[in-house]
Order: sequence, then C-alpha cells, then structure tokens
Amino acid sequence: MHEFEIIKKYFSKLSYNNKNSLNLNDDVFFDKSKKLVISVDTYVEGVHFINFKHPDFVIKKIFRSSISDLICKGVKPTYYFISGSGNKKTFSKKNLKLISNALKQEQKKYSTKLCGGDTVYSKKLSFTLTSVGFSNDIIFRNKAKINDDIYVTGNLGDSFIGLKVLQNKIKLNKDLTYYFKMKYFHPVLHLNIAKKLFLFANTSIDISDGLMSDLEKIINKQKLSYKLFLNDIPISNNLKKLVDTKIISKLSSVCSGDDYQILFTATPSKSRIISKISKQLGIKISKIGKIYAHSQKSEIIDENKRKIAFKNKGYFHRF
Repeated sequence: MHEFEIIKKYFSKLSYNNKNSLNLNDDVFFDKSKKLVISVDTYVEGVHFINFKHPDFVIKKIFRSSISDLICKGVKPTYYFISGSGNKKTFSKKNLKLISNALKQEQKKYSTKLCGGDTVYSKKLSFTLTSVGFSNDIIFRNKAKINDDIYVTGNLGDSFIGLKVLQNKIKLNKDLTYYFKMKYFHPVLHLNIAKKLFLFANTSIDISDGLMSDLEKIINKQKLSYKLFLNDIPISNNLKKLVDTKIISKLSSVCSGDDYQILFTATPSKSRIISKISKQLGIKISKIGKIYAHSQKSEIIDENKRKIAFKNKGYFHRF
C-alpha cells in the first residue's frame, strides 16, 4: 500500500467528527474559529535527503519544504517546532552549530520563530517540522471547477536534476553542477504571493511529489480531469540546455517533484489579475493547462499537439 491508501483505510475514519482535519485530504489542519493553520512533515535520511554531509543545506531544504504547505494555502508561516532523531556523529557540536545558524537565517528570511520541539537518540537520522500560521481562510485542495485554467509559479525540474547530480547519475560541468545542487537544497518559495492567492485561486497545492501527482490530488475527490501542455510548462534556461541535448527529457524532469512551487487553478476571467500580480511581485506564473469534466480523459499534449503516454506520475511512499 502507498501512503494515501493507508490514510484512507486506517485513519480517515478517525477524523470524521473533526471538520478541522479536512478529512485528512489536505496538507494542513485548519480551525477557522481560532484562525489556526498547522502542517506537519517528517524527513528521513536516505529517503528525503541522501546524506548529512551538508547539515545546513539539508535543514534549509527541510524548513522550506515544510512551510511551503502553508504558503500554498495562502497562509504566512508564523511559528515552527522541530524535532530530530540522531546520534553523536550527526548531532556533533559542529553540525549543531551549522543547523542552528541555518535556522537563524531561515527565520529571518521568512519571519518565523522557533517555539519548541524534541531531540532523541536514534541510529537513523530524521527530522519532523511542524509549521503554524494564522488566517481567516485558506485555499482548499478540492475546489477546482470545470474550465478552470491550471497555473504554476516559478520553474519546475531543477531540483530533480540536482538530486540526480548528487546521486552521480548525471555528470555536468562545474557551473551547472553547482546551480542544480543549490536548486535541490534551496527551493525558491514565493512568500509574497501567499495572501494574493485569495484574489484568484480556486484551489492550490505545492508541488512536492510531482506535477501530475499533485494535480491529481487537487481533483481526487471531484469528477474532473485535466489537459496539460508540455510546451507551456516552465523550465529554467539551464534545464532547457539539458533537454535540448537529450541528457534528460522535459516531461520526466518536471513531473518528478521536490519543486515546492505553487500549483493552482483559476477561472479564465482571473487571467488579467494573475498577470498583474505576477508583474507586481516579480514572480513567474505560467498557464499550463485546463480542467475538464471527468468524462474526458486526463492527458498531456506535446508541442506537436500529440498525446504523450507517461506512466511515472510522481513519488509515493510505499509500505
């Protein structure tokens, strides 16, 4: 079973009398009466990060990917709790100083404060980060509408290439190696767009498991389908170089996750305000597809208007 099957079969029923849990079908807990929004994420060495050779880089990735859950809901993170399990080697004085300094930088960058956590001894290194924010409302996951346009912020795929470089599966020159590694460790978050999402987004999610995987989460409780246009999915100039030289395919790179960009849908009438806010904030926002009725099969269209067969829809934790 994968993680979502486990939640549905064993845990969803435990939340039936708690509307704030959103039926465990969103990335956050939302108590409207208290204006409270919470998300929890766990990261394990060998699964979510390769190793701990760069503790400061790893902790920044963990921090940003965690608060991303709130940002994509239209909420600015205010507080966080962090817990870690490890041993004397992983939690050496040198590493602890690097972790502390990195978190200090992230707190300043994203205006958040540490409120607590826990540390325990373990042979396996892992971290759990809880993000807390306050808001009168959130952008819910399953509110897409037929004929909605599908948008994404920033560029997709760079983090995946960074992972492949770190795994020594792709060999690049020094400059490209550094570029993609930094994109893997330091995902770009668009904090300033959080409150603006309420002006146009019907539904939203951050891209963690992959473009197609997270898009299907957006419509998983609705009788809807989608059409994506590969040519419109934004990638960096550096990734375009790799695609053009056949080192990697565009589709596999943009659908592999770990981007933490915001994927959202909006009615066509909102296109002008989306363009305006994109220019105001200096954030790339690209229209990449459309939502349709469930009777129409979901598909991806290439630059020659041909349907693409693609089986890898993203990452799932399997047990």
